[in-house]
Amino acid sequence: MATVLVGMADLKAARNPDIITTLGLGSCVGITLYDKARKIGGMAHCMLPTYKGFEGQKIDKFVDSAVIELIKQLERMGVPRNALVAKIAGGAHMFTAISQNNDLLKIGERNTAAGIAILRQLSIPLIANDTGGKHGRTIELDTASGALKIKTVGLGEKII
Repeated sequence: MATVLVGMADLKAARNPDIITTLGLGSCVGITLYDKARKIGGMAHCMLPTYKGFEGQKIDKFVDSAVIELIKQLERMGVPRNALVAKIAGGAHMFTAISQNNDLLKIGERNTAAGIAILRQLSIPLIANDTGGKHGRTIELDTASGALKIKTVGLGEKII
């Protein structure tokens, strides 16, 4: 078993028995895709909601383009799109003091909404969601089971 580390603005896919993890999700979202039958999964750590207007930058940084790229990687590993289910974590509101009335600075909410929208558009069921709040998270996807462990700063651990 290996631990596959997904950095910020990064995405990776892996097979059973590997664990895929990313650290420090604040307003960023971690989106996982998983195929239960093949025990193959992937994770993207996304910083901003949409690639539109940022063409030419790294696609892994944006929710919409990262999900599409992650699906392509999983398909190359033999996973049909219709076998995938998704989970999302992160999207915290980290800058409350300066952004209460500024929707542009509510990045966490916008990232979460973009994740839900792209999954709906691609007909991938979102089966679990742990987003929002004001605390950072670290997540680990177990490719053996599809369980997503979430460690939330100051609030402990849970599995979705």
